[in-house]
Amino acid sequence: MKIMGILDKLINAFGIKKKEARILVLGLNNSGKSTLLNQLKNDDNKSHSEVVPTVGFNIEKFKNQNIGFTAFDMSGQGRYRELWEHYYKDCEGIIFVIDSSDKLRLAVVKDELDLLIQHPDISPKCIPILFLANKKDLRDALSSIKIASSLHLERIQDKPWHICTTNALNGDGIQEGIQWLTQQLCDKIK
Repeated sequence: MKIMGILDKLINAFGIKKKEARILVLGLNNSGKSTLLNQLKNDDNKSHSEVVPTVGFNIEKFKNQNIGFTAFDMSGQGRYRELWEHYYKDCEGIIFVIDSSDKLRLAVVKDELDLLIQHPDISPKCIPILFLANKKDLRDALSSIKIASSLHLERIQDKPWHICTTNALNGDGIQEGIQWLTQQLCDKIK
């Protein structure tokens, strides 16, 4: 305990800044946000039972390379989505999770994304947005290209963004997206 305190003081004395990032994990309910975050935890902290839907929000922490992430896992249920905007001001990155097999609610995803992008706490920021087209393992899943086209992601020109397909149940594709987000945040923190 004392060693960590001394180490922190030395790091501060030499001007080495700890790299921390506050990110929001957004998306409609049942898109796989909490399951995805469970994959990012170290093995000691992973839940090995079924992940339950988030009510309100949860805070999860994980590290990638030299950045410590504090992730606000926001509920995607309709009645909780209005809470999202209370966390926009302090966020430094967004992970937007999309159920790529839920074609019926893609219009709702687009509406929520448009509200997010136009919000006064988000629109002036050059904040990186990682889109994860989750549930790629399902037979009727749309490709990341079709999702990007449906959501008109090409119109987002003032923020860096990236989309990749994932399977939150087994972790497939998640690391690619997190690597991209980490690189974006490292570039901003420097």
